[in-house]
Amino acid sequence: MSAQLPLGVGLRDGATFDNFFAGPNTEVVLQLERGNEPFLFLWGGAGSGRSHLLQAACHRVSGESGGAVYLPLSKSTELAPEMLEGLETMALVTVDDLQQVAGHTGWEVGLFHLYNRARESGCRIVVAADAPPGPLGISLPDLRSRLSWGPVYQLLPLVDADKRVALQLRAHHRGMELSDEVANYILRRSPRDLHSLFSVLEHLDRASLAAQRRLTVPFVREQLAIMP
Repeated sequence: MSAQLPLGVGLRDGATFDNFFAGPNTEVVLQLERGNEPFLFLWGGAGSGRSHLLQAACHRVSGESGGAVYLPLSKSTELAPEMLEGLETMALVTVDDLQQVAGHTGWEVGLFHLYNRARESGCRIVVAADAPPGPLGISLPDLRSRLSWGPVYQLLPLVDADKRVALQLRAHHRGMELSDEVANYILRRSPRDLHSLFSVLEHLDRASLAAQRRLTVPFVREQLAIMP
């Protein structure tokens, strides 16, 4: 099976380990890259890189026997718990935004049974949410225990110096040259969460290509002034 579900829930091409600055989260990234743990749980705030890492893990094993699947429960209104049936035949199942279905009996029971089947089949499961398993609001006690079968990692926020490096790494992978001066200017004039910073970078990439201009402080100042 391919690394995506048939409902158009696909992977972003740029969501790879090479394109992720680990900073204080190096151990988490190494665990995901090695794939030695049958079960992992990641949690962190918005912009912590949860979705990127889950998709990177899928990219890493997508060419292997069994393949991988990425299931974003932020789209749970478009999905159904029945989709979980048979996923244990895959090499890796990643479940994103678990908090979106906390308290939903159908999803909780379906995930509980998926864990049990995966343990028997050897399928690995990586789950991500905005809180650790305990305070997440899961109603089914047996599912709460399954979520802690493997290591539980918090994705720690980056300090500003790390955010600059993360910006420059992302720019490099987009074929852009981002100097320390320009990166620091973006950090001073933009929201500090990585999701917003990468959105700014994406806008600057399009604008610089359209204008055939390098990323300089004056050019970035102009673009930030017209961004919504």
